[in-house]
Amino acid sequence: MGKQFTLRDSITIHAPIDRCFALSTSIEVVALTLAMRPVSYTPEARLSGMIAANDRLLWRGWKFGLPQLHETLITAFDPPHFFQDTMGRGRFATFQHDHHFTPLEDGASTLLEDELRFSMPFGAMGALVGAAIMVPHIKGLLRRRFALLKRLAETDAWKTHLPA
Repeated sequence: MGKQFTLRDSITIHAPIDRCFALSTSIEVVALTLAMRPVSYTPEARLSGMIAANDRLLWRGWKFGLPQLHETLITAFDPPHFFQDTMGRGRFATFQHDHHFTPLEDGASTLLEDELRFSMPFGAMGALVGAAIMVPHIKGLLRRRFALLKRLAETDAWKTHLPA
């Protein structure tokens, strides 16, 4: 395993914790953020709805002009406060993303805190690609994810993405 990168970001969303957690675990909302789509590789594969403990999702799409395949395993799940996704297979050597949700004292707002850890294959060359390309790319993905979650959660738009 090469150099490990750790990225952290947070945002306050003026919406209840249950709504923020549900939007974060919506496969459709995740697909909007990643610009990838879930694909089926087993009869029981979940392609829509909400992720749950021990789920395994396979995402397919294009990044940097190359076809991508990323298998996500839900390796920890404690609604509505925390979940963790870990790469089962994909282009990274390692990839793990922690999602923390904390209700704020006003009772109507939630602090979302993400920590994402990854390493690249191919030794020193992979570490250079990680630092120069992947760190800025993933930081942008995290910011876009937070902006989307904030926009959905703080308006009535959440109603179109979550079950009644």
